Amino acid sequence: MIMSLAACAAGFFLDFIFGDPAWLYHPVRLIGKGISFGERQLRKLCSSNKSGRGLVAAGAVLWVCIAGISFLFPLGLLILAQKIHPVLRFVLETFWCYQIIAARCLCNESVKVYERLKADDLPGARRAVSMIVGRDTENLSAEGVTKAAVETVAENTSDGVTAPLIYMLIGGAPLGFLYKAVNTMDSMLGYKNDKYLYFGRIPAKLDDIFNYIPARVTALFMIAAAFFCGLDGKNAWRIYRRDRRKHASPNAAQTEAVCAGALRVMLAGDAVYFGKVYKKEFIGDALRQIEPEDIRKAGRLMYVTAFLVLCACGLIKYTLSVCF
Repeated sequence: MIMSLAACAAGFFLDFIFGDPAWLYHPVRLIGKGISFGERQLRKLCSSNKSGRGLVAAGAVLWVCIAGISFLFPLGLLILAQKIHPVLRFVLETFWCYQIIAARCLCNESVKVYERLKADDLPGARRAVSMIVGRDTENLSAEGVTKAAVETVAENTSDGVTAPLIYMLIGGAPLGFLYKAVNTMDSMLGYKNDKYLYFGRIPAKLDDIFNYIPARVTALFMIAAAFFCGLDGKNAWRIYRRDRRKHASPNAAQTEAVCAGALRVMLAGDAVYFGKVYKKEFIGDALRQIEPEDIRKAGRLMYVTAFLVLCACGLIKYTLSVCF
């Protein structure tokens, strides 16, 4: 247990220092290929039964297979590494924890948006933000690009950083990979369109369940982080209590509300996806105009939040391991 805790902490700091090397094949890409392959095979099996119930069952089977493999395969390799030598297990788990956390990557990609905006390169800023958001970006104003970047950093503070961190602190790299598989299945299958309305229903619902507690824990630590970052922590708490449910997802607005309050800006609102306008409520109050510098502030808020989660949850795990 202590070794997994140390591996998780080491992985966090490796990500902070180095980020994801572009030349290194990321395990999530392998998970994604497995999802695509499994979907194709299951849809072939369901070709004679395209009822909603059959597609929901197929999506559930895919979820169990991908989640099970994503957990059991790294667990088996860690057990094998432990038998060879404990140091080998520690090195392997540290490397995996480093790959699972995506803080540096998220921060770097958002900074690219910031740099294009500061250079008055709106087309370049639109291209940069299109790499980290799902909405249509070709018609966004500079303010819209800034909002989109801040929102994705705020939301992914939980999905991409603290949630996998919490799961790794509980169950090491295998549970971290299980979470990444759940999150990846939602991002690939969790759409409410004709193709995935039924097939992606179970992956989407289970992603909501897996993120329910981490999103709320992250939001509370983000409020604390706002004070450390010199932002408006009191307003973050006020907006969180008021706006944390203003999203179709039960989890997404948790951290967005805190970030909007901490920055004293208004986020969310209507957005365009695949050429269609989706109505969304606003989050936060426009106490001031949003500006490119807010992207960097959101990144700092993300890092401080993640560090607080690591310290607090790590201390809890260490205490439990010593006492029991």
